[in-house]
Amino acid sequence: MAGIQVDAEIAAISETQRHLGISEKVDEKVHSDDVSSEVHHELEQDGIHDGLEFPTEEERATLRRVSDAIPWNAYLIAIVELAERFSFYGCSVVFTNFIQQPLPNGSHTGAGFAHGQSGALGLGQQASTGLTTFYQFWCYVTPLLGAYIADTYLGRFNTICIAVFVTLIGHILLIVSAVPGVIEKSGAVGAFAIALIIMGLGTGLFKANISPLVAEQYKRTKLFIRVQKSGERVIVDPALTVSRVYMYFYLFINIGALVGQIGMTYSEKYVGFWLAYTLPTVVFLLCPIVLWIGRKRYIRSPPTGSVLATALKLWRHAMKGQWSANPVKTYKNMTSPLFWERAKPSHIVGPKPAWMNFDDQWVDEVKRGLKACGVFCWFPLYWLTYNQLNNNLTSQAATMDTHGLPNDVLSNLDPFALIIFIPLCDLVFYPALRRAGFNFSALKKIACGFYAGAGAMVWAAVVQHYIYKRNPCGYQAATCVDADRNALVAPMNVWIQTGSYVLIAFSEIFASITGLEYAFTKAPKNMRSLVMSVFLFMSALSAALGEAFVSLSTDPLLVWNYGVMAVVAGCTGAVFWFVVRKLDAREDELNNLNEGHIEKH
Repeated sequence: MAGIQVDAEIAAISETQRHLGISEKVDEKVHSDDVSSEVHHELEQDGIHDGLEFPTEEERATLRRVSDAIPWNAYLIAIVELAERFSFYGCSVVFTNFIQQPLPNGSHTGAGFAHGQSGALGLGQQASTGLTTFYQFWCYVTPLLGAYIADTYLGRFNTICIAVFVTLIGHILLIVSAVPGVIEKSGAVGAFAIALIIMGLGTGLFKANISPLVAEQYKRTKLFIRVQKSGERVIVDPALTVSRVYMYFYLFINIGALVGQIGMTYSEKYVGFWLAYTLPTVVFLLCPIVLWIGRKRYIRSPPTGSVLATALKLWRHAMKGQWSANPVKTYKNMTSPLFWERAKPSHIVGPKPAWMNFDDQWVDEVKRGLKACGVFCWFPLYWLTYNQLNNNLTSQAATMDTHGLPNDVLSNLDPFALIIFIPLCDLVFYPALRRAGFNFSALKKIACGFYAGAGAMVWAAVVQHYIYKRNPCGYQAATCVDADRNALVAPMNVWIQTGSYVLIAFSEIFASITGLEYAFTKAPKNMRSLVMSVFLFMSALSAALGEAFVSLSTDPLLVWNYGVMAVVAGCTGAVFWFVVRKLDAREDELNNLNEGHIEKH
């Protein structure tokens, strides 16, 4: 869809109208409804935009754009996310050592102390990578269930409350797997595995709904004029405001992740895994408390029934007569400018089907949401690079001189860099680009995210090459020990990994944060959890795809592992931009569609 040119659209419309009998007004709708029809409605009084001055077409093209203030309700929800991410990352940061490394001799807690390596189950690096990849997969499949429950039955807020309860049960089981008396026995593996499944379910129910809920606290959807103190007239762009909401939402995520990860790596190192799992559980208890405190303040969207079923019926209706034995012709029919026009209620001759309980604008929103899902289909290849942070880079640190630091503390460079660079991007970098007249749009950011991820993998590959070159055991660096079973490492300072983590942080700012923004702004209001869950599901697909690369996650193939990831991310970024560059030109148009409506049966 993204690659259809305007001239091609006009030609296709002229040809198709002779067969459909649609009036000339349809041609105008395809090209102007998304923007110009919105002008006729934006002066209506709705309690949100009353008294605002709206820009003309000339002002839209010439005035500088700025974001609005972030509502306080959004910060409350961000605190809930901070506590949840503290618990999630605080626990998961020690998973690699818990699974891979054996229990130290004579230990009942798994603590390695200053000169030892913390561990528990001793299942090896491949098992560690496999289990953590499964957990990643599970955490990002379950948002589909969470979205369905929220959009259809309970609403986002109530679904989040249930998710908190489910996750708390998983945390308790996780603690049980690590307490002295259990950690030494084979039963610890079973308790740990069940905890992963339950926590992943709760995490999925939570993640599908917390991201849309935070952005819904900002209610304005139309561009409007504001006069700055300097006298400059600017356009306040709701899309930029949503982007800013997600920037600081992600900042709170990484504050929780940073504190949780640093604290738990030292808890694991000097006390034991039971403490590294207990402290996150205590912090997680902030979630129900803050949810209760703000329960009457949050702006909530009520459930609207099975909107997914309605959207599928809409697509099936649009596909009538469009199938062909020739797949190329079918594709052309599906990407025709009139594909969705013929499915609009205003174009139905005679009685409408009972399920067609929506207006024309909702069809446009569904079309836009599907375009967003098409963009998300590229993300599994991006997440392949990010997922190296959760396992292989942690294992890489263990093969270098850590100077007494826990090997998994280096992963905190990622959230630390994000905490520094997110405000810089919001306050300095992005405004400077807008003042310079450069539109650093959502799709451009995502493409840059791929390139930054590729750079991180190149850095990791070079570091791994020198580890093999300098380690006493050469290409068997991960299992290199002396006669007393003490680890022998490459004489390289572990902080050399900094480059990989900083580049991954930039890739998250450009791709991950923007993905959240794109999912929210492009989805119909009553399908926001669903579209957000599709975006999150891309991480699950990436985790499943990552299983194909597990065989590279061991000596002596780790240079190949990082090199392959770099090539995949870099090439995907280039192809991605080539495919979406024309969709990028329609960004403003898509952001300013009129809101559609659907009636509840």
